[in-house]
Amino acid sequence: MNSENFSLSEKIVSTSYIRQGSQARRSHEQLIRLLLEQGKCPEEGWSESTVELFLSELAVMDSNNFLGNCGVGEREGRVASSLVARRHYRLIHGIGRSGDIAAVQPKAAGSSLLNKLTNSVVLDILKLSGVRSVASCFVVPLATGMSLTLCFLTLRHRRPKARYIIWPRIDQKSCFKAMITAGFEPVVVENVLEGDELRTDLEAVERKIEELGAENILCVHSTTSCFAPRVPDRLEELSILCAKQNIPHIVNNAYGVQSSKCMHLIQQGARVGRIDAFVQSLDKNFMVPVGGAIIAGFDESFVQEISQMYPGRASASPSLDVLITLLTLGASGYKKLLSERKEIYLLLAQELKSLASAHGERLLHTPHNPISLAMSLDGLQAESDGAVTQLGSMLFTRQVSGARVIPLGKEQTISGHTFRGFMSHSDAYPCPYLNAASAVGITREDVTLCMKRLEKCLKTLKKEKHVARSSSPVLPPCREDTTGE
Repeated sequence: MNSENFSLSEKIVSTSYIRQGSQARRSHEQLIRLLLEQGKCPEEGWSESTVELFLSELAVMDSNNFLGNCGVGEREGRVASSLVARRHYRLIHGIGRSGDIAAVQPKAAGSSLLNKLTNSVVLDILKLSGVRSVASCFVVPLATGMSLTLCFLTLRHRRPKARYIIWPRIDQKSCFKAMITAGFEPVVVENVLEGDELRTDLEAVERKIEELGAENILCVHSTTSCFAPRVPDRLEELSILCAKQNIPHIVNNAYGVQSSKCMHLIQQGARVGRIDAFVQSLDKNFMVPVGGAIIAGFDESFVQEISQMYPGRASASPSLDVLITLLTLGASGYKKLLSERKEIYLLLAQELKSLASAHGERLLHTPHNPISLAMSLDGLQAESDGAVTQLGSMLFTRQVSGARVIPLGKEQTISGHTFRGFMSHSDAYPCPYLNAASAVGITREDVTLCMKRLEKCLKTLKKEKHVARSSSPVLPPCREDTTGE
């Protein structure tokens, strides 16, 4: 209620009570005022009542919620189900206009304000997470792969003759298909093995640039967050090379926001060389439903160019989800989650190392990967060719999700390109292994339960193989043939 309505209320209920209610209302409004004034994630998280009040205030600014609205167009924010309307807080118009996802909608002042505020709050979080010099970003209702495609399509207008994208190999289908979908030819650069780690082959990248010609290369497409034993690309060196050769550089930072190391690599790469845009997933970094990503960069005009490449309006759901989440957590709450993730990474490494040692395996040494870990499965492979794959199946049926079991020699063809040793980021990694990751939101209980179930699976497999060997029929020795036939 406004001040006039509060004054009128004093004629109905005791003035002291109404003033107390008015002061409570002002406390909510003060938080909203600071958000509108600063455009930053609040330091302390908001209560659900403050968030809902704010969203309700935004919703009444959209034309579909006007009391006297008379809609005669084809897109009037009509919703048949009240359940759907409540699910979206009656913010139905989406974001953007037909020509620009970042444009303001005349019919939807509230949704447009939501969009602008979300982008501003997310930009603040990217800076807080380590990329201090990022200039601009926007939330797009596409997952990481399609968001990368949008970046590549935008670069096409700047480099119309280019047809190749140089890509240090990372065995993840969506980032490979992102290049194919955009109409470009991926040039796969195999990684080099350094100890247990798979790292960027800088010399091979340079050779490919020289061989193809810089003007024919759309960009270098590098990766930060990845599954061990693959580690983040050498971003600083790649950025320097891109700046030297005048080649754009797009970074797949899928779940890297939660890692200070990944964000530091991006910051340093932009400082010493060239990074045009970096893309990160909303669900992996902020614990919201799948369906959105953040496209960010250091040149505001290029980020705006990417947003203008998106055709038509877009769903506001990803923007709404991440804004609600960040307002609820606050900057301090998000920083606490990042700190806890780091602590649990150390715990997971310790527990996995101990378990590996107990079963004659070892924790692979991958110090440059700050999120993912890998445990060798050499002994299991020696037991049986199918034992490694069977372990993955056993873990899944025992509700251990996210653990990846990588056997040797798997092949996969994607859009005509065959990857040998697929999922291991290498044609011939030396050993099969199991992956586990410490991602934002993981708990100590998750680690404890995973280790318990993993150990039980390993013991079961070894017991089964031992029983199978001991129960094999033993044929009697051959007797000398005395028939003379």
